[in-house]
Amino acid sequence: MNTGVPNVGQPAPDFTLKDQSGASVTLSAFRGEKNVVVYFYPKDNTPICTKEACQFRDEYADFEGVDAVVLGISADDEGRHRAFADKHRLPFKLLSDPDHAVAKLYDAMSTFGLMAGRKTYVIDKEGKIRHVTDARFSASKHVEEARAALAKL
Repeated sequence: MNTGVPNVGQPAPDFTLKDQSGASVTLSAFRGEKNVVVYFYPKDNTPICTKEACQFRDEYADFEGVDAVVLGISADDEGRHRAFADKHRLPFKLLSDPDHAVAKLYDAMSTFGLMAGRKTYVIDKEGKIRHVTDARFSASKHVEEARAALAKL
C-alpha cells in the first residue's frame, strides 16, 4: 500500500517556499545542478534546533564540496528566520512553511502533529531521495548522516 510518504529511491515532492529574505525557493530549480539536503526542524532559537543549524553551518564547506545546498524548513516566519540566520551566521536558506504543508508532504510532522519534527532528506541532482534521517533529539546525527549519504553519490 502506498501511503504517499516519500521514500528512498523515489522522486522528492516539489515545493516552493519563501526564504528568510522573502525570495521564493523551489526545490526542482536545483535539479540537474545541485544535490540538496532538506532538513525539517521544529523552531528557531530552541536548543536542539540551534545546535543542528550551527552544525550544518560549521560543516557547510563539506556540503558545498560535494555540490550540495542545505535548506532548513520550519513553520517560523521569514522575519524570525532572518533573525535566527543573522544571529548564528547561517550560510544557507531557511524556508518558511507556516501551514506545515511541506512538512506534511514529507511526513515530517512531530508525533502529535502540532509542529514539524526533525527529519532530513538527501536528494540527488536528479531529484531522487537518496537518504532519510529521522531522529527527534539528535541534531548531530542529521548532519553526519547527510554528509555520509552525499559522499556516496
